[in-house]
Amino acid sequence: MQNVTSTTDTPPPPAESGFSISDNAARRIATLLREENNPAVKFRIAVLGGGCSGFQYHYEFDAKDMGENDKLFSKDGAVVVIDDISLDLLKNSSIDYVETLGSAGFEIKNPNSTAKCGCGNSFSV
Repeated sequence: MQNVTSTTDTPPPPAESGFSISDNAARRIATLLREENNPAVKFRIAVLGGGCSGFQYHYEFDAKDMGENDKLFSKDGAVVVIDDISLDLLKNSSIDYVETLGSAGFEIKNPNSTAKCGCGNSFSV
């Protein structure tokens, strides 16, 4: 398991794999995983084709065994799995959990995206 550490709420620099988890995202993911009450469950991030701009981020709870093309990331109780193809599109990216007055949710900060839709879940490279 790879551990990524940070002492601030801003996303840390990406790890060797090119993906990092902010403190806020780690806290929220760890909380959600505890609520699932199944130690086998992981938080999976994937990039799928579709959406307004060509690709879209997809988040799900996953209790399946990891595939040979999956990479595991962990931080402070948060366990995140990303497949190799998605990780290639997420190179040097980070996940954050953002709460505002009107909404709350996960946000991918992806320097590879050249455009994104208004909701932030769809992007192009």
